[in-house]
Amino acid sequence: MKKILFVVTSHEDLGNTGRKTGLWLSEFAEPYFTFKNRGIEITVASPKGGKVPIDTSSLEESHSNPFVKIFLEDDMDILENTVKLDKIDFHQYDVIFYPGGHGPMWDLAEDKQNGKLVSDFFNNGKIVGAVCHGTAALLKGINHRTGEPLIKGRSITGFSNSEEVAVGLQDVVPFLLESKIEEVGGVYFKTEDNFKPYVVIDGSIFTGQNPASGIPLAEKIIEELYSK
Repeated sequence: MKKILFVVTSHEDLGNTGRKTGLWLSEFAEPYFTFKNRGIEITVASPKGGKVPIDTSSLEESHSNPFVKIFLEDDMDILENTVKLDKIDFHQYDVIFYPGGHGPMWDLAEDKQNGKLVSDFFNNGKIVGAVCHGTAALLKGINHRTGEPLIKGRSITGFSNSEEVAVGLQDVVPFLLESKIEEVGGVYFKTEDNFKPYVVIDGSIFTGQNPASGIPLAEKIIEELYSK
C-alpha cells in the first residue's frame, strides 16, 4: 500500500490582527479524499502535534463544497490528534504533502524539523507536494547534492502576490510567497487568472497555486506515484 504524509500547520494567529487562521480545510479535504479513494494510507503530522487549528472562514465552504461537508461529518477526527513532526520517520512514506491556509507562512516556513523532513523526502527521491500557502513549507529545504535551497532553479508555484492582494492580507502575512520563492531562487510560475487551478511539476516536486488546485495536484501526484 502506498503511504502519504500530510504535514499541516500548528499556527493559529493571523499576524497581529487579533484574528485566527490555520489550515484551509478544502485544501486538506479535497486532496485527502482524492488520495483516500485510491487506497492510499494517510498520516497527518504537524509541528506541535495534537489538534490542528482550522481557519474558520474555510468552514463556510461546507455549504458549497461536498468534500468539506463530508470531511466535517465523517473524518474530522484525523485532525484532532496529529503526530508531532519529530516523531516521523520519512522512510515509511512515499509522498509528503503540504496543504495550505495562511498558518504555514508562520510556522512551517521556519520550522527546522520540517526543513529537515522535506529535505529527506526530496533527497531520497520521494515525491514532495504542496498547494497554495503550503509551498512555504519548502523554503527551508536543502538539496544535499548542491548544498543550496531545495527549490533553487526549480519550477514552483504557490499563492501569488496578486491573490494575496485580492484577499487583503498582503500587509499581514510575514512575506509574500511569490516574492519569497523568487528570492530563494525558485522559478515561479502562475496562471494569468487569480484563483484558477494551476499545477507545476518539476521532477519530484509537485506544487499547486491556490485552493482550486488541490484536486488536480493530487491527481498528478497519484499518476506519478503509480507510474513507478
